[in-house]
Amino acid sequence: MRWLITGATGFIGTTLAERLVGRGDEVRALVRDPARAGELRAMGADLVRGDVSLPETLANSVPDVDAVVHLAGLVKAVTREQLFSVNAEGTRSLAAVAARAGRPKFVLVSSLAAAGPSVPGRPRTETDRPAPVSAYGQSKLAAEQAVRSFAPGLDASIVRPPIVYGPRDKEFLPSLFQLAKTGLVLKPGTGEKRYSIIHVSDLVELVIAVAERGARVDENDSTGVYFGDDGVEYTWDGLARGALGALGRRGVVLPVPEFVTWLAAGAATAKARLTGRAAILSLDKMMEIREPAWTCSSSKARRELGWTPRVSFADGMRDAARWYRERGLV
Repeated sequence: MRWLITGATGFIGTTLAERLVGRGDEVRALVRDPARAGELRAMGADLVRGDVSLPETLANSVPDVDAVVHLAGLVKAVTREQLFSVNAEGTRSLAAVAARAGRPKFVLVSSLAAAGPSVPGRPRTETDRPAPVSAYGQSKLAAEQAVRSFAPGLDASIVRPPIVYGPRDKEFLPSLFQLAKTGLVLKPGTGEKRYSIIHVSDLVELVIAVAERGARVDENDSTGVYFGDDGVEYTWDGLARGALGALGRRGVVLPVPEFVTWLAAGAATAKARLTGRAAILSLDKMMEIREPAWTCSSSKARRELGWTPRVSFADGMRDAARWYRERGLV
């Protein structure tokens, strides 16, 4: 099977490419700078220069592939406009090219943020009405809507992962491990919040399953949309203690009043606007952090696709800690 992966140099994209090449498939990687894609080249992936935010660079990327997995996007930006330009309009441009190129299966890897937070004790399902609370989530929902606008002329499906963790992660685990290494893990707010998570290798298997046998989206309902998680709800304390245990450390989780986090996010946002360099902690991110629950149910993916997560949190954290240690990153 021949695949095109956008965002292939990222955390999830590189892991997906590695899995596909390992099973004997052909992988074409859309990259902005081939010189920075040495790991993909070493795997045997075919590198094609392109950028989803530049539609004129996409024409040569899609022809002759059986499936497109669209991972490219921004998780942080200085402005709302930047998020929408890349996440929404970039998706629209790629979908338009795919719709004209023999209708390969198109899988958009979106985010739980596009659906919005859940009610404590009631994980989100695909039939719930989306209600994103951040500009990032709104931009990812706009990307989903862009894909839907090409139905039925595009055989597309959507995957909405929650927190993704594992080797190569550049955002969530590095900061969590650095805190755990000190023995003091800060928790924003004093309330109990709940999260769904998924290991990157389980997400990759879900993406492949959706590409091979997932239903297609239409213009309106939840057909062709899939959540994926490991089936367990976690508190921040539980995630923190998982990081401590993976590093073999003892420590404490210290709640920080949420207004302190808001002040830090405000300062980070102001700095980002002055420097032009986006920060993961921002006022927009605080719109997500303040919510009491970000949980979802993968029952539909299990039922329709026969997919099941295989990596336990304890095993996944130990493997990730080993990967970061081997590279001197923690």
